Amino acid sequence: MITLKFKKFNIEAYKPGKSRVKKLRKVIKLSANESALGLSPKVKRLISNKKLILDKYPDGKSKDLRKAISKTYNCNFEKIICGAGSDEVIQMICQLFLNPKDEVVLPEYSFLMYRIYSKVVGAKVVFSKEINFKISIKEILKKVNKKTKIVFIANPNNPTGTYLTKKEVLELRKKLNKNILLVIDDAYAEYMKNSDYSSGLNLFKNKDNVFILRTFSKIFGLASLRVGWGYGSKKIIDRLNLIKPPFNVNRIAQLAAVEALKDKKFVNRSIKHNFFYANKIKKFLEKYNIFSNTVSANFLFLNFEKCRYSSNFFYQKLKSKGIILRSTKDGYHINNRLRLTIGSSKENLKFMNTVKGIFD
Repeated sequence: MITLKFKKFNIEAYKPGKSRVKKLRKVIKLSANESALGLSPKVKRLISNKKLILDKYPDGKSKDLRKAISKTYNCNFEKIICGAGSDEVIQMICQLFLNPKDEVVLPEYSFLMYRIYSKVVGAKVVFSKEINFKISIKEILKKVNKKTKIVFIANPNNPTGTYLTKKEVLELRKKLNKNILLVIDDAYAEYMKNSDYSSGLNLFKNKDNVFILRTFSKIFGLASLRVGWGYGSKKIIDRLNLIKPPFNVNRIAQLAAVEALKDKKFVNRSIKHNFFYANKIKKFLEKYNIFSNTVSANFLFLNFEKCRYSSNFFYQKLKSKGIILRSTKDGYHINNRLRLTIGSSKENLKFMNTVKGIFD
């Protein structure tokens, strides 16, 4: 018998939010922070077009998509790279910057793919403490040393829904060593209307030592097509293009993303819908002593410490009724909390009615 040798990783595999319940056909999935309103009508029309050319390779450089991104966000076309989801861009950044024994600093409760891809390339992941589930600039700076190559933050943060103010983000970049790359994940930036917030892209378009991550999986509703992008110095982008897979973003994904960017009315409707229902659900749950973060992204981080039911009891009860939330025990190891994605009007009303049934 041949024994093949392969690398061993001290990694806990990513567990996505559950999407199925045994014996139930119709399920309301509020576990993955997907778009509440689905796809833009413009994207739907594009995808239903039977004349799409699918037997040829897509544009390996995603030129039309990068042009559309550049126009929409008023940023430099040559400083954009597209990926099969922002996950792939995270992977490429880790491959480009990190060597074994390098260190990466990230908040203890942050998007799981930062730690996974850092560990895959052999880097040491160092976690900074959060204060009341909010990223702490002081705690990040405490963990930084000569071995630190990258600091990852998502703003607002997933899964906690808390965020750093514009002032705090600027302070972090100022106090970090200039040779450390600060990676800011703007995945939920479009939802943010808080006056003290500013996206990483708006703050650091011209900074060589800041790299920005963006995705089409959230407000644009293209989660299944896997489209994301990164923005950084031209030197970084040029190097990333050397290691980028040749046809990483498929043709339909590129075309759909371009159409999604055109539909500003749909995006604005999505923002308004999210703000209305996030506040409505937050106030509703407070009646049952389930508290959450200030409304920021398209989800709420639910705290059951003062509730008469535990998060697990609540989760299982909802699940038995065909409503799935995200358990924060998986991957994040956060007890007595759940993450709730804001759904469609119909889904949100069903959720609230089901909660009433649990407590009444």
